[in-house]
Amino acid sequence: MATCRTGKSVILYDAHSVWDADAAPQIGPGLFDPDAWRRKGLVVGEAPGRGASLFLDAGDAQWVLRPYRRGGMIARLSERRYLWTGDSRTRAFRELRLTATLHERGLPVPRPVAAGVTRHGPTYEAALLTVRIPGARALAELLAAGEADEALLHRVGATIRRFHDAGLDHVDLNARNLLVDPVGRVWLIDLDRCRLRRPGRWHERNLARLARSLAKLEATAAMAPLRRGYDALVQPS
Repeated sequence: MATCRTGKSVILYDAHSVWDADAAPQIGPGLFDPDAWRRKGLVVGEAPGRGASLFLDAGDAQWVLRPYRRGGMIARLSERRYLWTGDSRTRAFRELRLTATLHERGLPVPRPVAAGVTRHGPTYEAALLTVRIPGARALAELLAAGEADEALLHRVGATIRRFHDAGLDHVDLNARNLLVDPVGRVWLIDLDRCRLRRPGRWHERNLARLARSLAKLEATAAMAPLRRGYDALVQPS
């Protein structure tokens, strides 16, 4: 990982990912500016959700640009700003480094590209860039379409177990943060506020959060085969 400072902005980036993208703007604040990408005609799509992540044409691959946005009551005070406590403690830098660590271990997370932070006195704004997983669809979408069979749910559970065995506490484990690519491989995204920990009760808290997510989708029955995959300790193919 390399660091670039430009004015009030600090960027942490994976040099190989950035250099591989010949269509991307030069390293600097423009790398995280949606309007800069739009002016070049390189915004190719948008994902639903808070902050509306953009899909970008970066040449040989597509990137996902995700701004950090607050939710809940605190968003009424400040939707985009976070308290500044140093570069390394920003949510964007922590997430990028965690993503890079898991990616290096061979776990199915998006390839990291860059994290950008712009300071505004005692606060900051931030955004994250990762490589888009081609053709991937959220588990929530597959469940709604009736396309999540027992074998897939078993692989989802086994994949979650892989992450738990690696020590990842995913604080927002839900059916939208689990993606399935065209060959059926399961991926985990959105590692904001997640961390590596020793084994503990957080395993079950993660699974309980996922169960609540499935219940909201009226897919409670999906939890049983998913749990069997988790408990079987079978590695996904």
